[in-house]
Amino acid sequence: MAVYVDDVRFRFGRMIMCHMWADTEPELHAMARKIGMQRDWFQCPPKAAWRHYDVSLTSKARAIKLGAILTDRYGALEYCARQAGDTAQIKRIQAARDRRKAS
Repeated sequence: MAVYVDDVRFRFGRMIMCHMWADTEPELHAMARKIGMQRDWFQCPPKAAWRHYDVSLTSKARAIKLGAILTDRYGALEYCARQAGDTAQIKRIQAARDRRKAS
């Protein structure tokens, strides 16, 4: 099982944020506790597309030091597509990655 953080960068007030998710919800909450996040910051359906935390760059660095796997900007999309068995979406994600590498 694994915890993941992505390379997305979005503003939330003065902070720059990204996403953290995991293969299992208990694993996600355990990592969140370890990096000092509050449980009520957890986001899940129906208010969010998938189960995750928005994390600051500082929290992201802590998670990586504790073993979280860094993904690219498509990591969360790919994770959701794999969970849904959406092979067409997975192919589109790979094509987008290939285009980014080529440019």
